[in-house]
Amino acid sequence: MVIVVPPLAMLILQVLLYQVVGIIEGSDDPMAPTFTPLKFLAVNVSVGVAGVLAILLLTRIAKVPWRSLISAPRAFDARRLVRYLIGAALLVSAGIAVVALVAPAAPGWTSFGVTGTTIAMLVIVMRSTPIQATGEELMFRSAVLPAAASWLRPVRAALVVGLVVSSLGFAVVHGSTDPWLFGYYAVFGISTGLMAIISRGIEAPVAFHVANNVLFTTVNTVMAGGEGFAIDRSTDTGDASLLILAVVNVGMVVLVWLRERRTGARG
Repeated sequence: MVIVVPPLAMLILQVLLYQVVGIIEGSDDPMAPTFTPLKFLAVNVSVGVAGVLAILLLTRIAKVPWRSLISAPRAFDARRLVRYLIGAALLVSAGIAVVALVAPAAPGWTSFGVTGTTIAMLVIVMRSTPIQATGEELMFRSAVLPAAASWLRPVRAALVVGLVVSSLGFAVVHGSTDPWLFGYYAVFGISTGLMAIISRGIEAPVAFHVANNVLFTTVNTVMAGGEGFAIDRSTDTGDASLLILAVVNVGMVVLVWLRERRTGARG
């Protein structure tokens, strides 16, 4: 139930919000792939709602306190979140810079431009993308991962199953038919899952997801020639440049491991 219902609710809510946005904007095709500020907000809100729904469902089914799904056995640590956010921002920025140097055509950037649409998009990105990124982490790392892990009793086997199921679910929800993109989303899911397991909480994966989505969406927005941008996940849209971003993911896992090891040693 936790694995199926929240993603389905997210999809349904997104379609409904797209229809509302289409009426507001007077669009003939509200499901068109190009984002407007309101359509982007609709996506982010639907993901955030689905993340909260996933937590509520698991707390009800498993009869566990919701705080234990955020971090356990320790309490949530805002300072830890900020520290990881800074590290993640540096790593993701480096990844974007490398992609811009070696494969500038891969992300679909056109030209730099700032218009009213650009400004509106940037406001929506800064205000709502952290909600979207947190929603995905709540859904897949705080809810789906432990739910799938509960199928087995041995701890190591349970963690492997939780990682695999949550990562594949994360990749499937992104709806890509391109093997490069699907593989990258799976790597992203495994990496953030490992961050959550290593740090015993959601701060590190949320920090990385927020930094990744905010920075990439900001660059996509300002490099769309002043227009809205589209995300194409169809076949043959990904390429080997995604390996650069995969390295960034692995780098964040290593960073989390090193910091938690050092913190544990001090404790």
